[in-house]
Amino acid sequence: MSMVDTGALRLHVQRIGPRGSRSSRGTVVLVHGLLTDSLASYYFTVAPSFAADGLDVVMYDLRGHGRSDRPPGGYSLDDNITDLEALLERLKVTGPVHLVGNSYGGTIAFGYAVRHPERVTSLSLIESEPATPAWASKLRGILGRVVHELAHNESDAITWIAAHRGHNTARLARGAARLARETSIGQDIPASSVLMDHQISAVSCPVLALYGGKSDVAELAPLLEGLLPDCRTVIVPGHEHSILVEAPATIGEHIRSHIAGACAAVTAG
Repeated sequence: MSMVDTGALRLHVQRIGPRGSRSSRGTVVLVHGLLTDSLASYYFTVAPSFAADGLDVVMYDLRGHGRSDRPPGGYSLDDNITDLEALLERLKVTGPVHLVGNSYGGTIAFGYAVRHPERVTSLSLIESEPATPAWASKLRGILGRVVHELAHNESDAITWIAAHRGHNTARLARGAARLARETSIGQDIPASSVLMDHQISAVSCPVLALYGGKSDVAELAPLLEGLLPDCRTVIVPGHEHSILVEAPATIGEHIRSHIAGACAAVTAG
């Protein structure tokens, strides 16, 4: 475990280097989702295979999540993008990176690519989308319900989650309840700045978007393909929103192939 002081707060970071004597083929940064998620969702799924491919793998807990600091405020999308900027600076990651984002982590990764297009070689989005006005409206409704239930009806909510989703999910939900009670995350994220179509279309790096076949987020696939100049979408049949942990081998294979293709294009260019 490593705690990195960004100047604004301390972030919990795990870094896995290429195995054996292999030299690094570049850095891949893995950004997790909201509330019940942490870097563990990568550490125990796709991260080891990325390192085995020769990639320098960086994972971190978002502010308020996992073992990172939990300040009372500063949870907007822009704040999270700035955290990523500061983390890479502190880690001395200076070259272009491959960004992988799961759910809200993909929204952060996309925002970073908009802010710093020259620093991103490839972008892989797992059940994710850019921060559009529709995204903000959806998050306002989802976070409003979740924060209300977890912050004000925690006991009943945790009992239901344990019965229907298992005790591990209930444990994660208790952490999410603390985050909802103790911070402004429920207000900050829906109030975040959003992107217009021309800003989304300006992202020129290769983008891979992965969706579960049973997920309502999958309906975004045609939108992304229409807006982005270099985007490929993959629908994974039989899965809902949690495809990273439900189908890690499939997700990892698609992302590794995407990264390899992006590296080959840079070399050829």
